[in-house]
This record gives sequence, C-alpha cells and structure tokens, in this order.
Amino acid sequence: MRSILSRRSFTNGIAAGSVVALAPKSSSAAENTWKRGPGMPSEGPNTPKIGAPVNGRDLSDHAMRAIKQLGVEYVLMGGGPMPWTVEQLSPMMDKLKAGGLKLGNMMISGFTNTIYGKPGRDEEISKLKASIEAAGKVGLPVIEYNFYAHRAMEGYYEETGRAGAGLTAFDYDRMKDLPPLPAEGSYTVDQIWENIGYFLKAVIPVAEKSNVRLALHPNDPPVALSRGSGQIMATVEGWKRLIKVVDSPSNGITFDCGVTREMGHDPVEVCRYFGSRDRINHVHYRNVRVREPYNKYTEVFIDEGENNMLAVMQELVKQKYTRMVYPEHERALDYDRAVGFHNQYPGGGGYTGMAYDIAYARAMLQASLLLSKT
Repeated sequence: MRSILSRRSFTNGIAAGSVVALAPKSSSAAENTWKRGPGMPSEGPNTPKIGAPVNGRDLSDHAMRAIKQLGVEYVLMGGGPMPWTVEQLSPMMDKLKAGGLKLGNMMISGFTNTIYGKPGRDEEISKLKASIEAAGKVGLPVIEYNFYAHRAMEGYYEETGRAGAGLTAFDYDRMKDLPPLPAEGSYTVDQIWENIGYFLKAVIPVAEKSNVRLALHPNDPPVALSRGSGQIMATVEGWKRLIKVVDSPSNGITFDCGVTREMGHDPVEVCRYFGSRDRINHVHYRNVRVREPYNKYTEVFIDEGENNMLAVMQELVKQKYTRMVYPEHERALDYDRAVGFHNQYPGGGGYTGMAYDIAYARAMLQASLLLSKT
C-alpha cells in the first residue's frame, strides 16, 4: 500500500504496506478517543502543528492509521486537476475527519501557461480562483504552490550517510550547462516577476475573501539559473520581494529552513523577518550541510546538519506561528529499502525515515513550548 507521499511531488507514494498490513482491525471511533497525557505540552490552537503527507487517492483506514499512530493530527496532500470543487473536497475532508485527521495544506498545480506568460493563462487563473473558493467553503486553510521556470533536479545525486543511510546531495556543476527544454523555453527573472505579479493580483483578492492563505515554496535547489531560466525565489531578497507584490497575509511563503541554509542564511533570522510580518503560511523543517551556498550541499538527517533545529522551532513559537510544520526530506534507511518504497529524490527515504523526522520535530516543539514558559 502506498499511502505516505514523498516530499512535495505528492504523486508517488512511499510503500508503507509493511507497517499497516499487520495492523489489527479496531474501531476508528475508539482510536480517536485517545488523548495526550498532561506531562508534556500538546499542540493546540495557538501552537505550530506537526504535519505529515497523506495520499488523497488512498484515504483508507490503514493509510490514515499509519499517520495517526505517529501522533499526527494534521496532514497535507496534493490536489487533483483544477478546478477543485466543493463536491470533490467535502467527502475527502469528511473522510479525514472520521479518521481523526485535519487537512491543513493542499498543493495546487497545472498553471504552466501562467508561469511562462503564455496564451491560456487567464483560463488557468480562472480555474485556480474557483479552486480557492472551493477550498474556502470546505475550510481548507492553506494552498501551497510552486512557480518554477525550471526546477534544477538534474543536479541531485545520492551520497552515503551514517551506517549506509541515503542522503540527497546537490551539485550545480552537474546541470549548469544544460540547455532549455523545448517545452519550457527560457525566461529572464524580470519576465517571471512580471508573470507572478499578474497572477497574484488576480488571485490574492479571491484568497482573502475565501479566508485562504497561499504559500509559495522557494526555489529548491536555489540556483540563480536553471536550464536558461532565472529563478525568482532562489534568494531571500526574492522572498521579501514576493510578499510586497500584493501586501496581504494571503500572499505568503513556505518557510523552508533547509533551503534557507542552502542559500547561506541563518534560518532563525529569516524566520523572524517573515514571521513578524505574518507571511509564513507553511513550514518545511529539515537540515543540510553546505559546501558552497546555493550550489553545493547535502540534505542530511534532521539531527546532524548546520541548522539549530531547536532555535528554529523556538522562533516559530515566539512568532506565534500556528499552522503546519512539515518535517520533510526523510532519509533512506535499510528498513524502508527492505520493504520497498519509491522516492523521486536520490537518497530519499520512506515511512520509517518520516517517522524518525516527525518524532524529532515533536521533541523540538515540546521543548520549545516548555522553554517559552521559563
């Protein structure tokens, strides 16, 4: 059963069958009466929420149980083709609720003409507006999206980590001379800025009215030029410029502390900048080791990189961030390799790696909540 999704693709599931196949049957109602004990702080309306990915095409009891057993109550997933409708979203939201889960973020895609400024973008934007309105009507709070002219995935390769675990490394030299793809073409940074301005001015008023926040993920890898195209979200200055295009809490970012470090910045300072302006609408929580900012780095275990992960979580708590924190980019462990899984990133892992990251993230959150009271 492929129920847990790898990273932001939301299209290829990590096989979690070995985890859920042996699970005994029991009453969902009984399982959902479980409560945390009073010894450690719990997530609540005024705290960050640890989130995990779930496959919207597989909302079986087993799939939801695999998430719920990790203590996770908030999930994210990829959305289907635009336009989304209430008739499509409501049954999914109801199914998750019955399984003790809440949908906090859905990824939207399918607007390449908009990104490239080609004919047909107005039709895409119309469908996206309708999707935002549907999300608002069913109570989906955040829609995440990308605005890549081209994503530099050709620079990824696998490295071996501790005890043979898989790590995901990036080297810009592996792909920097690749030509533009015919289906994409090449675009200057100014062109992409013009295109996203057109997009945001059209959709943000709809998002505000619908009580929905949009979260733009930064360029990852954060290289300046990818197959001939400039990348608008490949610098912190680009992130800052984005939130000024349309000044609204609905026009925010996915704050990724891993990408922040890849660019050579202190994620605590960057978190403070965007958090104090209420422009962090989603968080990706991971760690890296950097050899050359922007161009050469390795995504490592969450507990062994250059980021102070406790300090990052403490800053989120300090900024009163209350939406999801997704501990993504799980590493490849032997257990997942043995049972079989799919991850589109070299050295990327599966359910076991995800469980490790979620446990670590929850420890950081509980520690941060405790320290905030001292």
